[in-house]
Amino acid sequence: MLESNIKAVNKDIKVLLKDAQALFSAAATLSGEKAEEARARGMKLLDTAMVAAQDAQASALATGKEMANSTDAYVKENPWSSIGVAATAGLLVGLLCCRKS
Repeated sequence: MLESNIKAVNKDIKVLLKDAQALFSAAATLSGEKAEEARARGMKLLDTAMVAAQDAQASALATGKEMANSTDAYVKENPWSSIGVAATAGLLVGLLCCRKS
């Protein structure tokens, strides 16, 4: 779920940034009131992109905290199995690192 949300937000941000670039390019050739209107629309698009990025960051942070809390609860409920898993993982990493090529 989180991965699909991040992909959707990234896609939306890319589209918004391309639109903003196009508006700013058009505003460079315009003058007066039309240029100001194009700049305002571009700034609105950039603000929308920033809000989407902040929402994605907040979602990722909340999910990370939730995962950390559930892991902490599991380790407190099952300390010996957690120690066994950690020791096994350490042993495997040690064997892979010390293996002769």
